[in-house]
Amino acid sequence: MQDNPSEFQRQQLPVQGSQGQEGLSYRISDYDYELPPELIAQQPIEPRDASRLLVVHRATGALEHRHFRDIGDYLRAGDLLIANQSRVIPARLLGKREGTGGAVEVLLLAHRADLGADVWEALVRPGRRLREGARILFGEDREAGLPARLWGEILGRTEAGGRFIRFALTPEYLAVHNQAQTRPPAVAQVIEEIGRMPLPPYIREPLANPERYQTVYARIAGSAAAPTAGLHFTPELLDRLRAQGVRVGFVTLHVGLDTFRPVDVEDVRDHKMHSEEIDIDETTAALVNETRRAGGRVVAVGTTSVRVLESVASLFNGQVRAYHGHTNLFITPGYRFKVVDALITNFHLPRSTLILLVSAFAGKALIEKAYQEAIRQRYRFYSFGDAMLLL
Repeated sequence: MQDNPSEFQRQQLPVQGSQGQEGLSYRISDYDYELPPELIAQQPIEPRDASRLLVVHRATGALEHRHFRDIGDYLRAGDLLIANQSRVIPARLLGKREGTGGAVEVLLLAHRADLGADVWEALVRPGRRLREGARILFGEDREAGLPARLWGEILGRTEAGGRFIRFALTPEYLAVHNQAQTRPPAVAQVIEEIGRMPLPPYIREPLANPERYQTVYARIAGSAAAPTAGLHFTPELLDRLRAQGVRVGFVTLHVGLDTFRPVDVEDVRDHKMHSEEIDIDETTAALVNETRRAGGRVVAVGTTSVRVLESVASLFNGQVRAYHGHTNLFITPGYRFKVVDALITNFHLPRSTLILLVSAFAGKALIEKAYQEAIRQRYRFYSFGDAMLLL
């Protein structure tokens, strides 16, 4: 039976790491590397599973160069893939400040239903001019003679420097519907209509098909960025894996602020991890527990799936149970993994929480070796890039 969400809804999980262990580094400058700009993938490869796959054997340090479609060669009957089914919302909103008409860009990060039905946590630009009480208008179409459809009011600042924004339909837009005797849409529907796909800033080329920034199993809207390790799967590849006895379960983590925020302190233990919404249902929790009892491996698809599984295990003394709430679990080198046996992941930005997580999982020296080999072999990096399998 699922635990009461209200009991854990805002429970925060601390930084996890074995501080003081020999050979561990908590200096973020030690997790930096130089990447030739041309290796930053600007477009997704077709088909999805044609991307390259660097297989990293943690026990021996051996590296293998394969393609993602070959991943079944490293999985066996009884293994369990856990993937993040969160769907990216068109979270980038372009608007104008009420009164001055100044251009404003808003990036939605997390729906904050605890603060109100249509309240969101967001990044805003220019931030310094958007203080509490300021209003922003969105969705105006002067050529079609349509008024702004949505307004957002700044409610306050977040600890990380973002804003809490309450959205509502504008009186002018409501009047259009009243005159036409039609039912006005919900705020969420208008955001879906006027928002744009929030591609990372290092991707400078337009994306012809927005669905290529979604996994094929994405179904629960709420992320500000894609869980990119899952972008390599096709329905056919998933069917082949199931046919060989690999099971697939799904969790949800809505990707938020820390995808965009680098670690800006030298000692990573001083970094404050942003809270993100997570969910694991009874069915998936049972799959994880059955797999562990039977001696199969739990293979996380992406760092977000790792954080869901390890967060829940941290809450329940190493056990995996159904849970809905929030986590700010920060995995650094020295962390002892409780659930995850293998990890599928992309190549991550230097000085990021994600490169700290994979270094915790495979060891800093081996990750450095793998990244340098990937650079020598001209792998494609970041969101639309190639993948690693850490065994």
